[in-house]
Amino acid sequence: MNSSMIGKIEKAHRYAHEPERVKFTTLDATISGDNDDYHVSLTPEGWKCSCHTFQSHILETCSHVMALQLVLGKMLNDDVRYSTQGDADPL
Repeated sequence: MNSSMIGKIEKAHRYAHEPERVKFTTLDATISGDNDDYHVSLTPEGWKCSCHTFQSHILETCSHVMALQLVLGKMLNDDVRYSTQGDADPL
């Protein structure tokens, strides 16, 4: 392996350990819930989920959206991140 590739691999590892470098602007995911699979997306307009709870507008979120917010943490902009505790890990 040449030295150029070694440097790129080292940089990739550094970036991976600094998730705040990554900011999602759009995202599409499927979450396997207890009863079904749900489509969750993040668009410039905000979060969306195909589950009944989110669709009924009873709450402004659901467990599927919150799960992605927790997984992605610092990689989300403040306005779409679940935690109101800044960068504190709620888990």
